[in-house]
Amino acid sequence: MTDTTARIRELNLYRQYFDLVAAGTKTIEVRVKYPHLVGLAAGDVIRFRMKGTDETCEVDVKRVTAYPDFDGEGPASVNPTATRKQQLANMRAIYPSGKEALGALAIEIKRVAAS
Repeated sequence: MTDTTARIRELNLYRQYFDLVAAGTKTIEVRVKYPHLVGLAAGDVIRFRMKGTDETCEVDVKRVTAYPDFDGEGPASVNPTATRKQQLANMRAIYPSGKEALGALAIEIKRVAAS
């Protein structure tokens, strides 16, 4: 018998990114390639929590791609409200100096319809 239960991961997001994910317009989430995310794979579910609240939304993971830095994916899917330069500056402001050197994961996501 095969276990087909999707793994659910919980990750925090700031309001501006949470709203884009909830609206379905942000389809790529970029994260530092921390060890706890390395096993993330297509078919998993991410429950994003709006940082500092109980507000959540769930997404299906469609693809996970590793890159050497934050500049692996274009801004249209990562943050459709920012230019590439703004997007990179925003990510580098969120993560402490040196974290980008660990590599990045581009996580393609699709919003799960709220029930």
